[in-house]
Amino acid sequence: MDRFGGGKAERGYMRARLRVVAVVAVIFLCAGMFPSCSLRGEVSIIIAGSTSVQPYVEVVMEEFEHLNPDIKIDIQGGGSSAGITAVISGTADIGMSSRSLKDSEQHLWSVEIAKDGLAVIINPGNPVENISLEQIRGIYAAEIVNWSELGGPNAKIHIITREEGSGTRSAFEELVMAGRRISPRAIVQDSNGAVRQLVSDDVNSIGFISLGLVEIGEKPVKPLKLDGVIASRGNVINGSYSLYRPFLFISGSRPEGAVSQFIDFILSTEGQHILSVEGLIPE
Repeated sequence: MDRFGGGKAERGYMRARLRVVAVVAVIFLCAGMFPSCSLRGEVSIIIAGSTSVQPYVEVVMEEFEHLNPDIKIDIQGGGSSAGITAVISGTADIGMSSRSLKDSEQHLWSVEIAKDGLAVIINPGNPVENISLEQIRGIYAAEIVNWSELGGPNAKIHIITREEGSGTRSAFEELVMAGRRISPRAIVQDSNGAVRQLVSDDVNSIGFISLGLVEIGEKPVKPLKLDGVIASRGNVINGSYSLYRPFLFISGSRPEGAVSQFIDFILSTEGQHILSVEGLIPE
């Protein structure tokens, strides 16, 4: 036996172990410190946040990935506040928000990708057609509790709202509630789709959702006129309909590389056209 054989084998084994440890270390470093990092020859972008913004971004993402097959995008929901938190912690490259940034968040980089109207919706079986901003506020503060007070049937109003942390709820509170609290008796749902579904199933309900989602669904819902003005993209654009909010992309610092490339695409003529076709108001 070669008296040096054992030593060589042991040194080879140690070198192999060190290589494995190094690879594992790189994987953890890549995943933990750089969300966009990939070891498969692809670039990954992680986007998280508003469930209102998410379906629109997913449509743009499909076209972007078709044009850029080496860039893969992972989109997660969780709400506007969760998306902003993910950006701050470094676990997401882009946060999606359907509300304006708070004062404590102004240090973050942001860009408005589109505007979205907020539609106050009821069941088509309800004869009420028009409502004032003050009446909406009264309903959600539980000061108006029966549809007969609004010219409708003698029936209790079932209030449906979004969860705390939702950008849609934050925008509604800012645009409608004027500092008043949404009644704790309101039925809380975690997505626009869930709010829409409940309203379509309950003739005595009222809710608020993204304007672009009014026509999407198996069962119809009816958007209420606001002080006589129809909830429509055109009326948001001309300023006659006042309930609308920004859709934002947020990052911890000015984006670079593939992240910047995707943001540039969604702001491009092609990206804005896709958002417009899907029902948003482009920049």
